[in-house]
Amino acid sequence: MPSLPRLGAALKCDSFTDLQDWMRSHNRALEIQDFVTYQALILERDALLSAYAPLLDGYEGEIGIHGPFLGLDLSNPDPELRTLISRRLIQGLEISEALGATHMVIHSPFTFWHQLNLQNYSWLRRSLFEASLECLAPVVERAKDVGCVLMLENIDDADPFMRVDLVREVASPYLKTSIDTGHAQLANGQYKAPPVTDFIAAAGDTLGHIHLQDADGYADRHWHPGEGTLPWPAIFNAISETKANPRLIIEPRDREHLLPQTVAMLEARQIAC
Repeated sequence: MPSLPRLGAALKCDSFTDLQDWMRSHNRALEIQDFVTYQALILERDALLSAYAPLLDGYEGEIGIHGPFLGLDLSNPDPELRTLISRRLIQGLEISEALGATHMVIHSPFTFWHQLNLQNYSWLRRSLFEASLECLAPVVERAKDVGCVLMLENIDDADPFMRVDLVREVASPYLKTSIDTGHAQLANGQYKAPPVTDFIAAAGDTLGHIHLQDADGYADRHWHPGEGTLPWPAIFNAISETKANPRLIIEPRDREHLLPQTVAMLEARQIAC
């Protein structure tokens, strides 16, 4: 199997503090997870940036952030609300710029309900796309200024292609496709969506980022790889077949101190580094 990028980790400030020696020793990609809420994005912004400044001093791994997402639907039909959503995402990019981050994860607007009703409402797909394109336009422009790539992550997506089609329609190097392996597993288990390897194949050369988390096909577990039902050798093989070079970020819900052990397990199985 071709070699893959070194595995990185999605961490909050406290966990990164505890794991920084391990992260630094391998120049692992860091995805900062603190700024997803309104409170952190607006009210705690300066304090968090001050806390990260010494931790990131001299850090040689790639840096990204998970952008704000709670309540921020790119396809919101209300143009005034879309303006606010764009503003929140741009505020996330301002934080990315302050941290030296070169990717920011944002959430897909597409849902299982949409998938079920695309034929029922002929106008639905175009309406979703037009609203999302309008919402994303100023965000993508700001991302270009900052030098930070937006990664559009599957959340409740049952169709592996809609999100990719939106990325292709934007046609900017500052918007790429992100895949969350556990979200795809949930969609496969609950919605009978295609398996995660098909999500990866659908992304093709638009693939820029992957959240690696294990699950059981029932809920959004964010277990460590190896703890659920995901087929990890097949997943890493599918990634290599895309010929893309995505950032591979392990995104556990808890027990971050076990990440060195998790990565060692994947290394022992010779499916990652």
